[in-house]
Amino acid sequence: MKASIKRWLVAALIVLAVIAGYYAWQAVNNRGLPAGIASGNGRIEAVEIDISTKSPGRIKEILVNEGDFVQAGQVVARMDTEQLEAQLRQAEAQLQRAEIGVRTAESLVTQRDAERKAADAVVAQRQAQLDVAQKRLDRSAKLARNNTISQQVLDDDRATAEGAKAAVAAAQAQLAASDAAVNASKAQVIDAKATVDAAKAAIESINADLNDAVLKAPREGRVQYRVAQEGEVLSAGGRILNMVDLGDVYMTFFLPTAEAGRIQIGSEVRLVLDALPKYIIPAKATYVSDVAQFTPKTVETEEERQKLMLRVKAQISPDLLKKYIQLVKTGLPGVAYVRTDPNVDWPANLQGPIAQ
Repeated sequence: MKASIKRWLVAALIVLAVIAGYYAWQAVNNRGLPAGIASGNGRIEAVEIDISTKSPGRIKEILVNEGDFVQAGQVVARMDTEQLEAQLRQAEAQLQRAEIGVRTAESLVTQRDAERKAADAVVAQRQAQLDVAQKRLDRSAKLARNNTISQQVLDDDRATAEGAKAAVAAAQAQLAASDAAVNASKAQVIDAKATVDAAKAAIESINADLNDAVLKAPREGRVQYRVAQEGEVLSAGGRILNMVDLGDVYMTFFLPTAEAGRIQIGSEVRLVLDALPKYIIPAKATYVSDVAQFTPKTVETEEERQKLMLRVKAQISPDLLKKYIQLVKTGLPGVAYVRTDPNVDWPANLQGPIAQ
């Protein structure tokens, strides 16, 4: 009788051990979830943004501290700009000089135009004198053939006509020189205007550097680290602040390939954080890796480490984040639950309360 009781006790213990082992295995592998729902461990993450200098220089002041919330466009730091301001004054002086050069060159063009008009008038005058001398020579030649006038008069008229031709040629040469002078003065105007454009471009470049010396938050978020301090000299691209974009918050987790392969982009995901286990945070699957990899070291069981996994990204709604932006913290661990079968209902423990 005692032996029979012992056998029953042993059998009962074996059955209990098998049942306990089954439930333990189920708890470890699928956490007691129904078919069609998968889960994975992860941490709340957000897009990190480095606020850095564009040009080398010294930090004049930092206007925010670690943990501060900042708005898009808010000034968070300023660089020392004494040297840039001196360069700006120099460029502005060069611009004034160049503008004076343009006015001087334009005045020279006006003067050269007047000289050309005078030379053109001289050509016309000399041409008229040549016409008169040529007509007189023609009359003298006719009269000389009839011996009406002496040969001396004819020779004098011929000399006068030749002199008039030479005067016309000289006036035309002076007109050509005036044309060249006008073109040269116009070229000086173009050169002076180019100098003005160069000076304006230099001023615009310096103003751009001055604007870049005022560092602004590109997005709304929270300052995470002060990487540098006031008074430090940084090279181009030197980091001053690191901030997180609280409008782009997500959780990354890993699932076995068999489960991850059934997830569609846009699939509903529910997040449960260790710090807030009573609240369900809705999210959507926005990314599923197309390359399988071994699970990271944070997965605890040896069996799961031997499986190939896919990385899944669950994005939290920006509208929801705006409502709770003061409570959003990156690095919080939790569990992501995702429906691999859209027709499966969420279990009771994942139905609420849901953050809205």
